[in-house]
This record gives sequence, structure tokens and C-alpha cells, in this order.
Amino acid sequence: MTYLWFKAFHIVGIVAWFAGLFYLPRLFVYHAEANEQSEPARSILQQQYQVMEKRLYRLIMTPALVLTLTMAIAMVITVPALLQERWLHVKIALVVCMLIYDHYCLRLMKQMARGEFRFTGQQFRWFNEIPTVFFVAIIMLAVFKNSFPTSAAAWSILAMIVAMAAIIQFYARKRRLDKERAAAESTADLTELGAKGSV
Repeated sequence: MTYLWFKAFHIVGIVAWFAGLFYLPRLFVYHAEANEQSEPARSILQQQYQVMEKRLYRLIMTPALVLTLTMAIAMVITVPALLQERWLHVKIALVVCMLIYDHYCLRLMKQMARGEFRFTGQQFRWFNEIPTVFFVAIIMLAVFKNSFPTSAAAWSILAMIVAMAAIIQFYARKRRLDKERAAAESTADLTELGAKGSV
């Protein structure tokens, strides 16, 4: 029964931590795009995104990460035989990758707070999809354990990556066309004003 309590809170921690991992890079997208705005919008937006990023990381992601790891350790202490399971070794390796991702997000957050933007909004959209792939793999390992359907999972994850790439490219194309349309309308408006002024 104790093990089940640890497992329940481990799942709660994972859900909260990954919610932050999904949302923080999305804030990075908006933060990077705010850097392309003119003043005073740029300063206002950047300040707002910095506050949101810090609160998300410190008040949600970090406590959720601590809960996730604490409950995982408690589960292993309660049932040491888990350490013999091959699926758990793979899951731990994936979680370590996500810990590195989490730490890298913190570094990016600090860099942007200093005004250093290494990635564009479009690049951050790609960066934002990484946790999704890991989340799916980790959940599938936890459900299937040693009977993990390797080929089916590999094809599913590949299909998911292709779909995400297509959506990102479609969205980028839509934004580019919207900008071109807005620029064309602005030029037409200026031309019309110039024509009226010369009459």
C-alpha cells in the first residue's frame, strides 16, 4: 500500500513537471518574438515573459521535479527488485535526458533575462517539441514495461515527430504569408493616402 502512495504522488509530480516543460519553451517562443517588436512593446513584453518564466520554473517545475524524484527513490527503496528491471533502466536514462533539458531551459531563461537571444521564435518551436517525444516514450515504458512494443512504438513516435514537423512548417508558412499580406496592405494604404494628398 505504501508503494502505491509513492507511485500516485510520483505520477502527480511527473504530470506537473512535464506541464512546465511543455509550457516554458512556449514562453521562450513568445519571449524571442517579443525581442523583434519595437519599443515600448518590446520592454513591456520581455519583462512580462521574464516574470512568467521565473514563476513557472521556481513555483511549479522545481517543486514538481523534487516530488517526482523523491517519490521515485521512495518506490525503489520500498521495492528494491525494481532496479533489476531493464525497462526501468531505459526509463531512468530518458529521465536523465529530461533533467538535462530542464537545466538547459534554466540556462536559456537566464540568458534571455540578460538580453541574449540565441534562438529565434521558430527555433524555439522545434525546441518545444522535445519533451513531447520523451513524455510519450516514458509513459509507454511505464505501461508496457519489459513487453515494450519496440517496432510499434518506434513507428508511432516517428509519425508523431513527422506530424509535429509538418504543423510547425505549416504554421511558419502561415505567419510568413500573414506578414506579407499585412505589409502589402500597409503599402497600399500609404499609396492611397499619397494619392489623396496629391489631389
